[in-house]
Amino acid sequence: MRFVFKTDYDQDIRLVKHGGQAFWYGLLMLALLAAPWSVGDYWLTQLAFILIYSIAGLGLMVLAGFTGLASLGHAAFLGVGAYTQAFLLGHGWPFVLSLPAAAALSAAVGVVVGLPALRVKGIYLAIATLAFGFIVEEVLARWESVTGGNSGRNVPGVSLFGWQIGSGAGFYYVCLVLCVLATLGVLNLLRSNTGRAFIAIRDSEISAQSMGIALARTKTLAFAISAALTGVAGALYAHKLAFIAPDQFGALQSIELLLIVVVGGLGSLHGAFLGAIFLIALPQLIAIAKDWLPPAIGQASGLQALIYGVVLVGIVLFEPMGLYGRWLKIRTYLQLFPFYRRGLFKRQKAFAKSEQVR
Repeated sequence: MRFVFKTDYDQDIRLVKHGGQAFWYGLLMLALLAAPWSVGDYWLTQLAFILIYSIAGLGLMVLAGFTGLASLGHAAFLGVGAYTQAFLLGHGWPFVLSLPAAAALSAAVGVVVGLPALRVKGIYLAIATLAFGFIVEEVLARWESVTGGNSGRNVPGVSLFGWQIGSGAGFYYVCLVLCVLATLGVLNLLRSNTGRAFIAIRDSEISAQSMGIALARTKTLAFAISAALTGVAGALYAHKLAFIAPDQFGALQSIELLLIVVVGGLGSLHGAFLGAIFLIALPQLIAIAKDWLPPAIGQASGLQALIYGVVLVGIVLFEPMGLYGRWLKIRTYLQLFPFYRRGLFKRQKAFAKSEQVR
């Protein structure tokens, strides 16, 4: 089992903890860079969707995984980013300006949504964000002069400095660069005072407030950062589909985003990527399984939604740490065998006295 002996603070906050991480992450990056030459167009499209959903998962992970604020309407930010990108490109804005503008507008909307978070929490905050998602979907459907209404809106292709990028390898590399930048940004955020304030609020609001953390400002900032990342993912999502409509950003899309962080593993950056892979791979597996199931089951409507629900309930009940938590258990078992204990990852059920009175 690997132990890293740390002798200074700079070593503690280093992005790459040891040489093993540098090797495996470097190998993964080389594989992603070589993907357009090693996989077909179909699988390259799936990889691009994984990168897009990973960015959205990182955004929701900042809010739900690291700040502890529930959101059931995150598809609204995805829609704001997508429609802002489509509208600005349609009016002649270049991609390098429209993408930050989409992120900025999504962040501004996130601030507006974050204001109710100052007064409500838990299930009430989840209901408030769900209601906001319905409001945004209705606005997108009714504001026909900007969004095109229920008829939808075409999205122009990506153009960088006069170079027209299609939906193939060029766009894949755009998604890869933005995903890497988003990952590095979140990693550095977690090492900063702001990121540590997020985690402190997640663990105990009373303790965080007693240490001088401004709850109102920090929660609002968490909503803004989360919405900005999701808005970037929405802009890329719009480009990949080339056509967007309000029903693409409804409650089901919000559930899928929530599925990413819960299945992947709350509070883990790796979980955002594992959850995105799961979200893209599950429909493929369902399509394969339909050929083996009886027609009465395989052709039934709502089969995919049913499987999503069963998986989500199963993860919550039997593997609260998600896929990344399961990988940690497998890795630790292999490293400690035969001295592994079953209760090694058991969650502590003791709470501070200040939390018991709530």
